[in-house]
Amino acid sequence: MKIHIKGGRLIDPAQDIDAQTDVFIAAGKVVALGAAPDGFHANRVIDAAGHIVVPGLIDLCARLREPGLEYRATLESEMAAAVAGGVTSLACPPDTDPVLDEPGLVEMLKHRARMLNLAHVYPHGALTVGLKGERLTEMGELTDAGCIAFSQANEPVDDTQVLFRAMQYAATFGYTVWLQPTDLHLAAGGVAHEGEIAARLGLTGIPVLAETLAIGRMLQLARATGCRLHLARISSRAGLMLIDQARLDGMQVSCDVAIHALHLCDVDIGYFDPQCRTVPPLRAQFDREALRAALADGRIDALCSDHTPVDDDAKQVPFAEAEPGTTGLELLLPLTLAWAREMHLPLKLALARITSDAARVLGLNAGHLKVGGAADVCIFDADAPVRISRETLRSQGKNTPYLGRELLGRVSATLVSGQVVYEAPARH
Repeated sequence: MKIHIKGGRLIDPAQDIDAQTDVFIAAGKVVALGAAPDGFHANRVIDAAGHIVVPGLIDLCARLREPGLEYRATLESEMAAAVAGGVTSLACPPDTDPVLDEPGLVEMLKHRARMLNLAHVYPHGALTVGLKGERLTEMGELTDAGCIAFSQANEPVDDTQVLFRAMQYAATFGYTVWLQPTDLHLAAGGVAHEGEIAARLGLTGIPVLAETLAIGRMLQLARATGCRLHLARISSRAGLMLIDQARLDGMQVSCDVAIHALHLCDVDIGYFDPQCRTVPPLRAQFDREALRAALADGRIDALCSDHTPVDDDAKQVPFAEAEPGTTGLELLLPLTLAWAREMHLPLKLALARITSDAARVLGLNAGHLKVGGAADVCIFDADAPVRISRETLRSQGKNTPYLGRELLGRVSATLVSGQVVYEAPARH
């Protein structure tokens, strides 16, 4: 299939491009930008006039709920949600049921994803067996099966000796360890940020110290072992300061933030809104502002949706009993655009955080539209409204704090490996 994407504004942060430029695709690859190559005859022309053409978005954390949790979501539903949101590559944590701690499970997931022929899926293998923090997994076998990194998802490793050995092993073979920094004991029983709001509502709080203590421990172990460390879903200003200091000391550590943490804070819990129950919890307003600024200046490397489909039975209950998590794959682009507008940032910088910067964190040759590279493309109208409702969300998880809201940034088409995998329905 030869495709000509015509008349769009191409924004490719990896190549420092922001200009009206045509894109030419053949055999799943980008074959030219600007002018058609000799002898090129398109089978299809996509009119992108008035639209923005970018590399396919890359999501650092999206739970697909397979295997084992199909009552919450299926691979089909979440991959459809991904491409509807312009996401062409995503990393999924290992907290499925069973956990992704066996090569056969990883191979099955990769095979199922390939058969759907939608977005590219990059699983994280479990760092410890069953995510129990007791015994290390066979990281080499999991890597051979297709894992690109190792993670505990939201499960802390309480035993420092186990975490130390895991990092030693990962460092020996060049694997990256992804950890969400939470101290198991300080966070025990907590459901919201420890502060005035939680106190007023009578909710058990999770102090910022639960994050900073865990970050300090992880940084020291990474420094001692030489392990390549990624800190996932940073939530506090104090946590950022520790990472800043580690980098000043010469450590190579990366980090990301969840998109909802840029727009919401503990005040948004309101009167016990379970849609705002997340892990880590929504922090104070000054933490949110620090995260927004740090993502803008590059101290936070990339954004993720932290997509976590939760069924109604687990969400439509009192706040303290609700399962944490929000649907985010289809909101990643419009919420990123909203952050850029509110911060008065160039689109190229904002889109880098969900394309080229995210690819760099994952170690992927993706997030760009260089000639010869894979034709993973997102085409969107930055000014077109998107109404967030249970009916319009393609994800099987319908729970998000943004239900009923209207955002700007409508995906009109998504291409993966040169194939059109999503087209927005015609508007009437």
